[in-house]
Amino acid sequence: MNQTTTKTVYSFEEYLSYDDVTDNRYELIDGKLELINPPTFRHLLISKFIEQNFDEQIKNQKLPWMCFREAGIRTGWRKSRFSDVYIVTSEQVMEFLDESAVCQSPTLLVVEVVSPESVKRDYRYKRSEYAALEIPEYWIIDPIESKVTVLLWDEGLYEETEFAGIQKIISRTFPQLYLTVEQVLAAGNIK
Repeated sequence: MNQTTTKTVYSFEEYLSYDDVTDNRYELIDGKLELINPPTFRHLLISKFIEQNFDEQIKNQKLPWMCFREAGIRTGWRKSRFSDVYIVTSEQVMEFLDESAVCQSPTLLVVEVVSPESVKRDYRYKRSEYAALEIPEYWIIDPIESKVTVLLWDEGLYEETEFAGIQKIISRTFPQLYLTVEQVLAAGNIK
């Protein structure tokens, strides 16, 4: 369970330079630091698989984009979230190359992998924050429910499609991508 660790209200700029001399990771929620639990190995394996597939699509299509895992996204005036995977333009990174890895403008695509303690955060809170940014595509990979939900921004709201089993995941960002839910979830297993 995530816990708020301080009663102090931080600005976004203070958050970027915050250091409590630990390896703890925090999200900034309404100016408060919220401690984030380390991900599970299943979570990391799935995220890595998605990152590798997205990197391959970017390379094959020669797109001026970059894929990052476990980097931040500024989602509001005093809000910043860690995503599991996201796609940004190279320009978005160049502007902040030597600063904390927190994207300060909307990403092209974001992926969250659900863990038992992140269900509400991934399906509810992050969904509304990403919608406020009008992020064009948001994936929720849910190993608990054995499904992938793809949310596409369309005329002011997210249109949601759920995929399961051997269904191919349809991505507007990567139309040539061929991944099934089964393949994505299998990446979280050790062979």
